[in-house]
Amino acid sequence: MSRVLLIEDDPSVREGVELGLRRRGHEVRAAATGEAGLAAMAEFRPDLLLLDLMLPGMNGVQVCRRVRERSQLPIIMLTARGDDFDVVIGLEAGADDYIVKPARTEVIEARIRAVLRRLDDGGAGRPDIEVHGELTIDRVGLTVAKAGRPLALAPSELKLLLHLSAAPEQVFSRQQLLEHVWDHSYHGDARLVDACVARLRGKIEDQVGSPRYVQTLRGFGYRFGPL
Repeated sequence: MSRVLLIEDDPSVREGVELGLRRRGHEVRAAATGEAGLAAMAEFRPDLLLLDLMLPGMNGVQVCRRVRERSQLPIIMLTARGDDFDVVIGLEAGADDYIVKPARTEVIEARIRAVLRRLDDGGAGRPDIEVHGELTIDRVGLTVAKAGRPLALAPSELKLLLHLSAAPEQVFSRQQLLEHVWDHSYHGDARLVDACVARLRGKIEDQVGSPRYVQTLRGFGYRFGPL
């Protein structure tokens, strides 16, 4: 199973999540502060970071930004109800998903599995390597380059790009993208999609305000191209 680094300052939540994930076969390292969690990353080498939004000292958003400076490690943020503003900031900082506390262990594990699931781009029958303008997408190697320069994409950003580019010009609603990219089968939070689109555009577009690749059709959703 996966190696999960949990950064959570509430002892009861930390112990409950850690115990629940261990019982399901995950290897878990827990830390009570952002500073301690960052210090544990190099030694523990987690597959995923489960990160509380509200931490003493260095908060979850700051931790997320620090991680994203050097790694595309999958990040799921834990947040209390009512932290809507902080959720948006966390997603903009690079989190792949978020969970509202309190949450059952099976819910947390399902989100972990969804984020870690091998990328399925839905592009069966398509070339292994595609060139779209300055973008080169390797669907086997799961890499993306722009003008020959490799791009560091977080898991949700890569999944979103692979899904949209597999069907150029097809418009996908936010709900469709939540289902296909995040595996959220219920009526999910469109902020996940919008924040991920904004981050992806910041990496692949020449002009974020006039996107060439990931385009918005107001009232309908997003599409890839036409170029």
